[in-house]
Amino acid sequence: MNWAQLGGSIVAILLLAGAARMLRLGESKIATAADARRFAEEALAGFEARHAVVGTDGNAALVAGNGTIAVLKRHGAQVAVRRLTPPLRLREAIEGVTVETGERLFGAVTLLGVLPVDVQTLEAPLTLM
Repeated sequence: MNWAQLGGSIVAILLLAGAARMLRLGESKIATAADARRFAEEALAGFEARHAVVGTDGNAALVAGNGTIAVLKRHGAQVAVRRLTPPLRLREAIEGVTVETGERLFGAVTLLGVLPVDVQTLEAPLTLM
């Protein structure tokens, strides 16, 4: 390998990295409630998102919809979504609240900076149905 090939390879890698950054490829942070609602509606057929609670780190969210709650969590460069029926099984954590999904492969989801009362407020209208 000569220096011209090495330099060309490095330039090509930097150009591809710049294009990926410009296109926002690989970004799956759940930054806002609107992002959470959009991810839930895209992933779950027939889901109509209403209200959302997002963890402060952007790694997890809960979205109330038409009779069910969508649980979202970052999984690499994607967002994994599951549908749960209320009432949710909550566990207080030092840094927030943990929602038990009951699914071994999906696991529990911890929402940093979210209080149990926030989750209970989100699911309260759904339990009255």
